[in-house]
Parts: sequence; C-alpha cells; structure tokens
Amino acid sequence: MKTHTPVLLLALLSVLLLVGSACRPAATFTPDANPVPALSPVPLGPTDRLRVVATTSIVADVVANVGGDRIALTTLVPLGADPHSFQPTPQDMTALSQAHVIYANGAGLETFLGSLMDSVGVAGRVVYVSHGIALLQATHEREGEAEHAGEGGDPHTWFDPNNVIAWVRNIRDTLSILDPAHADTYRANAEAYTAQLQTLDTWIRQEVAQVPPANRTLVTDHTAFTYFAARYGFEQVGAIFPGYSTLASPSAKELAALEDAIRAQGVKAVFVGKTINPALAQRVAQDTGVRLVFLYTGSLGEPGSPAATYLDMMRYNVSAIVSALR
Repeated sequence: MKTHTPVLLLALLSVLLLVGSACRPAATFTPDANPVPALSPVPLGPTDRLRVVATTSIVADVVANVGGDRIALTTLVPLGADPHSFQPTPQDMTALSQAHVIYANGAGLETFLGSLMDSVGVAGRVVYVSHGIALLQATHEREGEAEHAGEGGDPHTWFDPNNVIAWVRNIRDTLSILDPAHADTYRANAEAYTAQLQTLDTWIRQEVAQVPPANRTLVTDHTAFTYFAARYGFEQVGAIFPGYSTLASPSAKELAALEDAIRAQGVKAVFVGKTINPALAQRVAQDTGVRLVFLYTGSLGEPGSPAATYLDMMRYNVSAIVSALR
C-alpha cells in the first residue's frame, strides 16, 4: 500500500486545490514581488537533460528556443486553452514536483500557480520570465473597469518582443546556473533567438506604419494589448471583459459604455482571442456594425497553424490588425 501513497496524495491535493481556488481570491504575482529564486547546479549525467516545466505554450516556445535539446520540456496549459481559467490536473502536479525548474509568465497571469507552489513544494524552483519588466497599467479604463483591473498591471508582457528579449535573458541565466556545463550553448541559443526578436520588432514597426494614426484604436475581448499599444503607437479604447483577465463579467452598463466608445471614436474592428468564447464580442460587433477579427492571444496555435510559434503568432496578429485597420 505504501507504494501508492504519493499517487493518492497527489490526487487528493488536486481535489483540494480545485475546491480551494474557488473559495479564495486569486493570488497576485508581480516581478518585483517574485524575484529569481536562488538556484543551484543540478547533478546531471552525460545523457541527462534538465527537467523543465513551462506554464503556457508561449512561455514554452521561448524556453525551447533557449534550452534547445539540452532540456526535457513539459507545458502545463494545453494549446488553445485560456491560461486565466486553467485548472491543473494530478499529472500536472507530478510534472511540477519532478521539475528542476518551472518557468511562468508571472505578473498575475497564472492564478492557479499560487495554490500549487506551496502544496507541491516547488516555490523555490519557479522562475517568472517577466521578472524585471516594468508592468504597464492600461489607460482606457471606463467607469467600473478599475475594480477589475487589479493593482499589478497588465500581465500580457509578450505582446512587445522587447519584453520577450528580457524573458530570454532570465531563461538563459537560470538554465546556465542549473546546468553550467552547457552555459555556452544556452548563451549562443539566446543570442540567436534575440536577433530574431529584434528582427520581428523592426518588421512590426514597418507593418503598423501602414495604419493611419487615426485608425490605431484597439477594442479587444480583455485588456491584453497594453504593451503592444505602448510600443507601436496604438490606443486601447476598451475591452469587453473589464480588466486583464477573461474571468471578469461585464455588466450591461459596461457593455453599453464600450459600444458608445466604439461609435464615438470610429473604431473599425473588435479583436477577440481564439481561446475566448466569442458570443459577447459578436454581439458588440453586430450592435456597432464593426468587423470581428480573431487573434491568437493566450495560446499558440496547433503545429502547422499560422501561429505555431511565438514569432509566427506575432506576425499573424500584426497582419490581421493591420489588415483590419488600415
């Protein structure tokens, strides 16, 4: 019977976590409050690889570009799932407990992670890739939205490739601490991927130059484009789900105010993530007579899709935005 105890405990913990997460407010993570943990080198044999867990497919893709074939990578949130509403399984908890390091976006995105860290005993192995990035607050908040936004700022830091360059540095440095024998490999991978991110940033600037300044307005399903707007000269007019998460429910008054803003500012499109139920966005688009455009926001696409990697996702999104607004 004793050989089954860890499995039974993990299953019991998963049930308790699911119940507990519905009873208490979501934990808030910010880069400053969650510094890079004090990691130590991991004893590895000649054929051993670091066991690495990433919370989302976007984080995982960046980690894979730095770690290459020196890591064995597991992703928690499945492709196409909303990271805001994700609930871990017992298998996820096992992967976490066995990982040498866990990479998370941080800044309040993974609300499920706070419950897991203490229960599974991995708090000292969690690295927030957004550490060191100054979190931005959205500037479009209408009456009633501020209470939904939270205090930490927008967690969707990846919508500016320059922030992802900061992710790369954090990943490179921590992998090099854990596996110093291959630090040169991680450094070379990081340099190569950083060059691709810099090229992406230049390309985005060229593409958005096609959009007249008067048309650079964004209405989205939730407030996710603060960093994109700040970097590339857009304005977030509003969001259907108030705040930085898709878990908040808009009131009739808030939806009416958003539709008024769309009409008043001549907004041309409503952008909705592919992981989100589009019903409310469709209603707003129909009421205001604007286009509904789907983007990849919280998750990459399936292999072979136009958003199979972070670089592809950003190119797809930018092309869709430019096409809708120019």
